[in-house]
Amino acid sequence: MSIDKKLYRSGPYKDLFAQGVQVGNVLYLSGQVGVDDKGKAGEDLTAQTTLAYASIKRVLSEFGAGMENIVDETFFVTNMTEFMGSVEGVYTARAEAYGGTPEVSQTVVQVVALVQPDLKIEIKCVAQL
Repeated sequence: MSIDKKLYRSGPYKDLFAQGVQVGNVLYLSGQVGVDDKGKAGEDLTAQTTLAYASIKRVLSEFGAGMENIVDETFFVTNMTEFMGSVEGVYTARAEAYGGTPEVSQTVVQVVALVQPDLKIEIKCVAQL
């Protein structure tokens, strides 16, 4: 049985995976990391969080969606102690991206590494369209 999917591919890894996949009225966003348009990582966890949410907004817009459509998110962080020490800045950047306190479920997971050694956070989301 084939599933009808709509994919959005961009960036340096577009041949390997899609940035977002829509199945029915559910949108699955691949993890977005804290890099600028040139691939340079933000200088700290808060800056990387801000950049990751900018990428999330771009992917959502490709599907005609916005931050209000997100229902679930997962943070993958490389250092939980650093994350907890930066939590105020991270959650301020998150609230700014959402335009207030988000009404989403959330999970935070520590991982050994991300795709670039200087990355500290990756954010994966599910959205309802």
